[in-house]
Amino acid sequence: MPHLIAKKIQMSQIFGEDGAVMPVTVLRVLPNIVTFVKTKEKDGYESVQIGFGERKTKNIKKPQAGHLKASGASPMILREFKTGEVMQVGDKIDASVFSEGDNVTASGIVKGRGFQGVVKRHGFHGGPRTHGQKHSEREPGSIGSVWPQRVLKGKRMAGRMGGNKITLKNLKIVKIDAADNLIYVKGALPGGRGSLIEIKSAK
Repeated sequence: MPHLIAKKIQMSQIFGEDGAVMPVTVLRVLPNIVTFVKTKEKDGYESVQIGFGERKTKNIKKPQAGHLKASGASPMILREFKTGEVMQVGDKIDASVFSEGDNVTASGIVKGRGFQGVVKRHGFHGGPRTHGQKHSEREPGSIGSVWPQRVLKGKRMAGRMGGNKITLKNLKIVKIDAADNLIYVKGALPGGRGSLIEIKSAK
């Protein structure tokens, strides 16, 4: 099952063969290098550790720098994927592992939106402007009955919004630009420009 770490560039649109406009997210695939391979005999499960991008040497701890020496990779961001494919340390992965028309699963971190109220966070309608109300248009309203004299866990209330990981399934790869290592995925993906997106083949 192919895996990739890509960087979100922007959203755009392309025209299909029938002339219809299609919204796409443009992803840039920088070299993905296999930095470590885990086996079932030694580690209990099979997975591949992939390095992506670059980091300043001063921000890398010595154990991690020694760990990356075996693959010959420069300091980078690491991610681990479970996979059944046979791969070797030092192998490079690029956009060619996918083809146009493939269905993929993408994961990313949503933009952080800070502390938000219930109207923005959960889509509450708020109260009416009239009928005896004052300054309560965006309030949550009642949060429970008399029993059990406490607020139940999981109650939808105001709080921190965004900053969580979102996974979208059955996304279609519309176009692959092998020369520039760009992948065009149909629709919108989570995260802002420059954020990391994990892509893998849909089951």
